[in-house]
Amino acid sequence: MCPVDSVSGPPMSTPSPVLEVDLGHLVDGSHHQPHGILGPHMHDGSVTVRVLRPLADSVTVITPEGPVALRHEYRGIWCGVIQTPEIPDYTVEVEYAGTIVQSDDPYRFLPTLGEIDLHLIGEGRHEELWKVLGAHAREYPTPFGSVTGVSFAIWAPNAQGVRIVGDFNFWNGVAHPMRSLGSTGIWELFVPGVAGGTTYKFQILGRDGVWHEKADPFAFATEIPPANGSVVFTSTYEWGDSSWLADRAAQDPHRQPMSIYEIHLGSWRLGLSYRQLAEELTDYVRAAGFTHVEFLPVSEHPYGPSWGYQVTSYFASTSRFGSPDDLRFLIDRLHQAGIGVIVDWVPAHFPKDDWALGRFDGTPLYEHPDPMRGEHPDWGTYVFDFGRTEVRNFLVANAVFWLEEFHVDGLRVDAVASMLYLDYSRKTGEWQPNEFGGRENLEAVAFLQEMNATVYRRVPGIMTIAEESTAWPGVTQPTSSGGLGFGLKWNMGWMHDSLGYITHEPIHRQYHHGEMTFSMVYAYSERFILPISHDEVVHGKGSLIARMPGDRWQQLANLRAFLGFMWGHPGRKLLFMGSEFAQSSEWNSDTSLDWWLAEFAEHAGVRAALTDLNAVYRATPALWQRDDDPGGFEWINEGDASANAFTWLRWDDAGNCVAVASNLSPSPRDSYRIGLPFAGRWTEILNTDAAGYGGSGMGNRGSVEAVPEVWNDRPASAQIVLPPLSTVYLQFIRTKT
Repeated sequence: MCPVDSVSGPPMSTPSPVLEVDLGHLVDGSHHQPHGILGPHMHDGSVTVRVLRPLADSVTVITPEGPVALRHEYRGIWCGVIQTPEIPDYTVEVEYAGTIVQSDDPYRFLPTLGEIDLHLIGEGRHEELWKVLGAHAREYPTPFGSVTGVSFAIWAPNAQGVRIVGDFNFWNGVAHPMRSLGSTGIWELFVPGVAGGTTYKFQILGRDGVWHEKADPFAFATEIPPANGSVVFTSTYEWGDSSWLADRAAQDPHRQPMSIYEIHLGSWRLGLSYRQLAEELTDYVRAAGFTHVEFLPVSEHPYGPSWGYQVTSYFASTSRFGSPDDLRFLIDRLHQAGIGVIVDWVPAHFPKDDWALGRFDGTPLYEHPDPMRGEHPDWGTYVFDFGRTEVRNFLVANAVFWLEEFHVDGLRVDAVASMLYLDYSRKTGEWQPNEFGGRENLEAVAFLQEMNATVYRRVPGIMTIAEESTAWPGVTQPTSSGGLGFGLKWNMGWMHDSLGYITHEPIHRQYHHGEMTFSMVYAYSERFILPISHDEVVHGKGSLIARMPGDRWQQLANLRAFLGFMWGHPGRKLLFMGSEFAQSSEWNSDTSLDWWLAEFAEHAGVRAALTDLNAVYRATPALWQRDDDPGGFEWINEGDASANAFTWLRWDDAGNCVAVASNLSPSPRDSYRIGLPFAGRWTEILNTDAAGYGGSGMGNRGSVEAVPEVWNDRPASAQIVLPPLSTVYLQFIRTKT
């Protein structure tokens, strides 16, 4: 019981009674309602105030009417009575070893989450979850002036207690226990005086009675790894990309040219910050003619060699390159330069670091509790519990966060196949079938459908992209018809087949001819991206140029011809950094690309060819406008295996046509006849064997003349020059009548 002093004269009132056992739970951190004991409470016609200040020598409450000295009650809890009939405004003055510290009382403020927030969280439908959970700077007016601080909120439904620790309390959370907001499992506390830049964590008393110190899953910023504290951050960035966003919202992103430059920010040029990248990377990508960049994951991750794919802070951009607003600046600059931004997003798994999401409140919370469904045997990581309402809400809100808060134009979802199948990378006996006896993870399917439906509804003009390596049906079909709802899918089959073909010596390619044509059997089953990604230039696979057979000239010619084949094939394009100038060594995330190579003519030639490919591609609707329409593609001759030759037509909506001819043999074809739909002049708009690219300079002198002679079942034909190891584009523009 709090001792009674006459602090304001008669009549005297007694303090509100509290059981000692409850005081003990409060100090030990296991009381769910510290606000029910601490702070101001009306009792017996006056106001009882309790504050928790361990190690204090004295505590005084300062009111507009004067000071009120508190008496020590129990293990750092101080208590007193203010003899007023209403709760006054007040501050707290504490003496520690002769030093006076004045602060506001955290326990006199109302919860920062409203009833609607709690209702939506309970239903798993709070699509702006990051705005109410995590750490948020707030300001409240009072008679003593504005009170500024930070509200903290966290989901930990199985915790016995939660505290805040950080720079502001010397990492001792005894004085800052949080309150439970009921059945939602949310814990909340507003701490006055905390400012931006403060490092903090949550101390969680688990159901097992063990304290766990955890980073904030909703933190907007973090310490620079290997440090792992969360950091209070409020964005002040003012965007300048309104025109880009308006144009984006007015267009169908799936019917635009898309040539993607995939980038690992840390090793593009080692040591560059977000703001330095905003200048150097933007200029480079614009000059190379790519329409989009795709960043390997930018969410915070502790282990650099994971390339960002083992995320610990889903709402924080990695601090390795600067602040979240610095990343906003980079994205803004790219948008202003006309370049879209895609980021890799990793909802498939998360690492087991004991300070992160794993066993967050002492129980499997974000991860599935069954190890057969909650752990990845290959990656040594946890798998999200996709069937849990709050976990699904966490991930869906995170997808929305990156699209809305960072103006990202697309999310490429990593490792979708690992989410879809219960037996993914598991042997017999290591997985259990779903309720219908199948291997499909129905909860993951429902999550992906919800995520896709939500982001496409909320953010006009964006796209989602699936890295899905199997033949799961309907990946890019609408959720309304049972599909997963993605906008696009990586064509992993095309990638494996084409890279397999191109590594063979030309003399053997005739026996693998079908590997280059098979993709057209299923080309319109989904909306595809053709990916030559980071995964193809690591782990002993070597660089893209290193896969090419032959002497050095032939290797370079092979690469240029392959890129020409790829850019002429239906599907959007993705190329990993370094391949555009024929990086010779395998990608190493710890070093910069070998930029010195780009100064040599042979490497500069590959980059020039790729730049021209991008320019021709963007300027020629026939090469992209009907990517998903079977009527936009026709083989001229897909069966000339003995010549290692492939010829086809691409059409645009206006009936204009491009003929693509690839000769993947080192033997030139001086008079190679191909059937064409129109007689007349066909302009050579690209030739990967041009002398300016380092080729032999063979070609068609700018154009060929098709004559009305039937060939390949077409009414016209032309004899064309097919240089060795080359791809040639010939364009026909129909005369308007």
